[in-house]
Amino acid sequence: MSDLRGMFVDTSICTGCKACQVACKQWNEMAPGVPLPMEDEAAVREHRAFTGNSYDNTGHLSATNWRHVKFIEQIGPDPSSSDRSDPRWLMMSDSCKHCVQAGCLEVCPTGALYRTSFGSVDIHQDVCIGCRYCVGACPFGVIAFNQRTGRVNKCILCQDRLEIGMGTACAKACPTSSLTFGTVSDLQAMASDRVKALHARGQTDAYIYGWDLGNSGTITAGPNKGTAVKDVEVVGGLNVFYLLLDKPEVYGLPAHAALPQRNFVPSAGVALISAAVLGVTGLAAFRRNRIAENAAAEGGD
Repeated sequence: MSDLRGMFVDTSICTGCKACQVACKQWNEMAPGVPLPMEDEAAVREHRAFTGNSYDNTGHLSATNWRHVKFIEQIGPDPSSSDRSDPRWLMMSDSCKHCVQAGCLEVCPTGALYRTSFGSVDIHQDVCIGCRYCVGACPFGVIAFNQRTGRVNKCILCQDRLEIGMGTACAKACPTSSLTFGTVSDLQAMASDRVKALHARGQTDAYIYGWDLGNSGTITAGPNKGTAVKDVEVVGGLNVFYLLLDKPEVYGLPAHAALPQRNFVPSAGVALISAAVLGVTGLAAFRRNRIAENAAAEGGD
């Protein structure tokens, strides 16, 4: 469908400014949830609003943080050595991927999660019962339970803005165009051109995570230098997809994302076969015992 909307996240030009995080919280009027450094006004004023691991000030996505800027510091080819050459920062603005094969949709028992006309996954808050099946079904750990409301929350791709012809708040606020909103088909073409441009100037570690557009290359820096990489399509494709410069695991993304419920049929089959084998074994044992009892009774006579 040409009407599908999404975002292309180009991590090669992300500066970690967190403007997208702020825009997301402001537009969606998200109240503070669990205490986080970013939401502690005193900590912000005293310049200690950090996790302690990096300049990342939230740590992860949550029910009140639908967008999260990741900071990955790479120093030297071997982090365990004293070689501090060739340092670099990798940054990525993360959110819900609005998967083509969305595990959360498949397990929701009430229809609270639904596919919009733009291809994004939204949540009917008044229908959600807080069962949290979707939390476990998401291979990216995106959906979170809101302790205050008793329901789940995540990025909804600014559905209210899309309905009036606007783009997402985070992409609007991004000063470097690391986040680009548009039709998925246009974004795929843009992403492919961007990867080719980076490869042409020697940055061969660029590739696409979310769709297989036919690109491949080699990581040029960091502990994984020399490792081959190529475009990877996961869960049928991601409407919010990424240009990465290192292995997916470095960014906290699964290399081969899979839906947990896909294991249901194989597991159920194994369980049924096991039950059948146990049943046959039990019947055989019962028959042997009956034969032995009858033989003993006849011998006594």
